[in-house]
Amino acid sequence: MYDIFSLPDVKFPENFIWGSATAGHQLEGDNIHSNWWALEQAGKVGTKSGKACNHYAFYKQDLELLKSLGHKAYRMSIEWSRIEPANGAFNKEAMDHYIDLLTRLKEAKMTVYVTLHHFTHPQWFEELGGFQKLSNLKYFERFINHAVPKIAQFVDYWNVINEFNLGNAEARIDFKLNMLRYHARGYHLIKQYSSAPISSAHAFIHYFPYRRHDKFDNIMTDLQDWRDNEFFFHAIRTGEIVFPFRDAEFDPEIKGSADFWAVNYYTRHMVDAKLAALEGKRFEHKTLKMIPMNFYLEEMFPEGLISNLERLKDKPVHITENGCSCDDDRFRITYIALHLSALHEAITRGVDLKAYLYWSFMDNYEWGSFVPRFGLVNVNFETFERTPKQSALFYRDIINENGYNQAIIKKHISELPTLMK
Repeated sequence: MYDIFSLPDVKFPENFIWGSATAGHQLEGDNIHSNWWALEQAGKVGTKSGKACNHYAFYKQDLELLKSLGHKAYRMSIEWSRIEPANGAFNKEAMDHYIDLLTRLKEAKMTVYVTLHHFTHPQWFEELGGFQKLSNLKYFERFINHAVPKIAQFVDYWNVINEFNLGNAEARIDFKLNMLRYHARGYHLIKQYSSAPISSAHAFIHYFPYRRHDKFDNIMTDLQDWRDNEFFFHAIRTGEIVFPFRDAEFDPEIKGSADFWAVNYYTRHMVDAKLAALEGKRFEHKTLKMIPMNFYLEEMFPEGLISNLERLKDKPVHITENGCSCDDDRFRITYIALHLSALHEAITRGVDLKAYLYWSFMDNYEWGSFVPRFGLVNVNFETFERTPKQSALFYRDIINENGYNQAIIKKHISELPTLMK
């Protein structure tokens, strides 16, 4: 059992970067020219995003709230589908919108992370085959060459692409291996305009055998880790694309195309070799159903940060996403405390950890649903009223202290959370 009231005090290194992360489609609303919006209108993804948090209209107020809660860094995405809503037709108003937002972030002395592709892109690009075709690289290059020079002066860290590493259906494998090349091309193009460090955000899942000493579960756990994690790290380090049941390839443009490791981490997944999909059940004693729907985040496993980050000692590491979806905010406070304790342990083991960005700054649209709430700030999706949660105040104290102690923990939570009503 985890007991956050027994956690030792932790201090993070001097100049550690604290902040939060968001994504355009999940926050802004009315992203009408995007591929995801098209899926929503076709009824293929559940609930429509609609206005989402209406952040496109409320971005100035949201920035003031971000400042009031003490954040020193902010990760955001710019929406390609807003900037180039039709093939070759660029929208100056949208570009000016992002320039104004970025200008205000820098005036507030924020460390700024910009993601160029966070799951969504123009519907016209999708209709041309999207990232499934390497021949479409020219369109991605054109977008980068248009947008990056206009915002480079405001950006401290770049993510070319967010989380392309998951999934192993045959078409998805082609997509992932293509995305390595899109990432690398983006890396080298950005370098022409910016000296800021560049990476792509990696969804780092800790795969765990359902039966710890079962030979087949362990083999398939290693396979899952290779297919979703190690293929990416190996390619970046060596330029060699090595993927199960595919001939290896070498692409010199991929080698070295990350200046830091950008890590999105949430929890572990169980691997059961006796199931075709390999998706094992969570241990019942570890299951935490913190929202009224089935969701992938029904366990806290901070230990996974320690073992996985130890694999990344060759570059600086930035946690570009980490967060908890829950209705009882006490779980969020517990989650943050536990994961920061694990990150501190990783630092003592030699990981060069530079930053922690909580996902997400505010509740938002979670790809087909508004039920999962990750935010430090509550959003009323009808009135768009924003209300900081207790976890936001807890996190503000962490930022001010550059760590936490028991006094800070007990200031914001008086008892361990429970699912018992």
